[in-house]
Amino acid sequence: MKKSILLLALAAVSFSAAAQKTPAPTAASTQAAPAGYTDLMAATIKDLMGTGDPAQLREISGKMERAAAVAPADWLPRYYQSYALLINVFQSKEDGEVKDKTLDQAEEALGKARKLGGDESELLVLQAYIYQARLGVAPMMRAMTYPRMVDEAVAKAKTLNPANPRIYLVQANNKYFTPKMFGGGAEAAKPLFEEAKAKYAAFQPKSALAPNWGERQVLGRLKSYETASTTKN
Repeated sequence: MKKSILLLALAAVSFSAAAQKTPAPTAASTQAAPAGYTDLMAATIKDLMGTGDPAQLREISGKMERAAAVAPADWLPRYYQSYALLINVFQSKEDGEVKDKTLDQAEEALGKARKLGGDESELLVLQAYIYQARLGVAPMMRAMTYPRMVDEAVAKAKTLNPANPRIYLVQANNKYFTPKMFGGGAEAAKPLFEEAKAKYAAFQPKSALAPNWGERQVLGRLKSYETASTTKN
């Protein structure tokens, strides 16, 4: 099985200065947060989605942790902290033990987002994605457990919000990286990527800061199918 699935991450914005300013409401919480918080979060999320550099991903996971201290009632900083650590694992060249420890940190942040009442469908999708990363660390040893755990998590997410396109992306990835002999492979996954594309076309995020990642990955995967078809012809 292959280990890399996408390329994303973050850059740099300071939340420490924002913590000292006059409170204003966040996009995700009715409780007060520092003035400029939403803008700083939006800029950091944009950076997160624009890089695949492991060091930057680590750096921004730290920024998201500081954002969580600034706005402790908002689940989104912990969600994006978890996401940044997850993508770090897909992009880094570190050994499996180090990657597992990073994924432990990602799951810890995800658990904190859940305690804050985060969108359970999005949290389940991210949990499923973390399971895929765990599988990538040791594919042969974990092939009998983690694919099933991915399927269970995305199934729960789908019952909560079937319009969430990230469900279909993670499901498609799970099928894509499953060996053909077990019902997986590129061709088996193609309809799922196409379904994900349709879901993204119809999707409207709940706020400017709400999860909205994954469409580029879907379009890139479908483009690779077109390229492969052209090459064969």
